[in-house]
Amino acid sequence: MKSIVIYSRKDCHLCGVMIEELRPLIQGRLGLVVHDVDSRDDWREKYHTRVPVMEYDGEFICQYHLDREALARILSKHPI
Repeated sequence: MKSIVIYSRKDCHLCGVMIEELRPLIQGRLGLVVHDVDSRDDWREKYHTRVPVMEYDGEFICQYHLDREALARILSKHPI
């Protein structure tokens, strides 16, 4: 099963909101992998304050807020 990847950090309100909104939309269709950007120096340097960042299949999808239109395009490739 393919997964949505979220680059996040602890105690990030926007990160929590994006993950909370995303989970029910992808349930049963895609996995969810959440990476803590503070767990690796390269992620911390790359994303710094740009969290949350959402990627799918190695490509940037959105940051800060869930882009529902972009997510709908991804989900159209993964029917229930």
